[in-house]
Amino acid sequence: MTDRKEMLGTAPVAKLLFRLAVPTVIAQLVNMLYNIVDRIYIGHIPNIGDMALTGLGVCMPIIMLVSAFAALAGAGGAPRASIAMGKRDTEGAEKILGACFALQLIVSAILTAALLLWSRDLLLVFGASENTIDYAADYMRIYAIGTVCVELTLGMNAFITAQGFTKISMLSVVVGAVANIILDPIFIYGLGMGVKGAALATVLSQLLSCIWVVSFLCSKKSLWRMKLKNIKPSPKTVLPCVALGSASFIMQASESVISVCFNASLLAYGGDIAVGAMAILTSVMQFAMLPPQGIAQGAQPILSYNYGAKNADRVRATYKILLKVCLLYSITVWAAVMLFPRAFVSIFTPVEALISFASWALRIYFSGMVLFGIQIACQMTFVSLGNAPSSVLVAVVRKFVLLLPLIYIVPHLVGDPTLGVYLAEPIADVIAVTFTAILFSFQFKKALKKIES
Repeated sequence: MTDRKEMLGTAPVAKLLFRLAVPTVIAQLVNMLYNIVDRIYIGHIPNIGDMALTGLGVCMPIIMLVSAFAALAGAGGAPRASIAMGKRDTEGAEKILGACFALQLIVSAILTAALLLWSRDLLLVFGASENTIDYAADYMRIYAIGTVCVELTLGMNAFITAQGFTKISMLSVVVGAVANIILDPIFIYGLGMGVKGAALATVLSQLLSCIWVVSFLCSKKSLWRMKLKNIKPSPKTVLPCVALGSASFIMQASESVISVCFNASLLAYGGDIAVGAMAILTSVMQFAMLPPQGIAQGAQPILSYNYGAKNADRVRATYKILLKVCLLYSITVWAAVMLFPRAFVSIFTPVEALISFASWALRIYFSGMVLFGIQIACQMTFVSLGNAPSSVLVAVVRKFVLLLPLIYIVPHLVGDPTLGVYLAEPIADVIAVTFTAILFSFQFKKALKKIES
């Protein structure tokens, strides 16, 4: 255990970041397979694939919202536990772990009840039409039952990553994803369950991942062990975690709100095909964003530990490498989408009309991606250093101050309203990155001065 702690404080930064980031990148990519594989299989169901895919697209805001609640404990608690470890406070880290676990159980119970009672009403609000509501409701009713598995897997796996056990956290995801890939065709086609089969496969897969994560955190291999005495939602312990995790929560939960706004506007201006295209666009965007998010998660234990240990040079060096890698990646992905949009879209549907429409929309939607590596690097560094106010501010500005109003404003400023809806995303991205970079330049210097003094 001591060797692993010392590794975060002494190993060469570049090699250490590569060692921690590779498994987290793989885990992020594999994790996305849960929804990507569902969409691919559903999109290819004979005769109803395009409508079923659109129905699943309407479910995504709710699924994003469920995942967002996991961030309150995971994205907020894990960095604070890492900082405590940097201060040699193992008992404090274990109290954070137990309190966040208790919080996840409470949140899971509330979410499950809400989804079982009101999922159909929510789906109609989120953009489902008469043609797609039955497919969406079938998926969501089954998915709701597995909410606790989703919450614990996503939220508590962050505590494994924060200890530097990125290979273990990667396997937590791989176990579920492999099961999902195997079960999807069996349930969807073999048993003729269609959309319901995709949901059941996802729930069973998340259950396997959940068992893996909780078992590790209770074992002697974990630097911070889950102890029964610590599993209580102590406000003194939980509230600072929630404050820090609120930035990630806002970023993910706002995706749900934004999806509702996108779907409603696109349904009004472009009909079901525009909503179906948006399901593909968000799938490509989520998949494209996973590698830099994985790299950033790999950097988090290094940043948090060394900030707690007051090692400013290693914090500075880690951020610089993180920024370069994320920016290089975002430029590369942007170029690939601009050159080959049909290749990305064709993964999700064989329908030529939808391929043509979505390929055109994808280029527009992704046009601001070229700079987004800056946003990811700065956002994760804010969180890793425990700077809750700044991390919340950049999340709110990008989504609520910029993107949400632009979805409704831009369609009135261009000749094609559907084009205007898609244009809102890149416009918001460019302005948000500029704001974040300026704020970060001041806050990062302030944080380093604090530990240097």
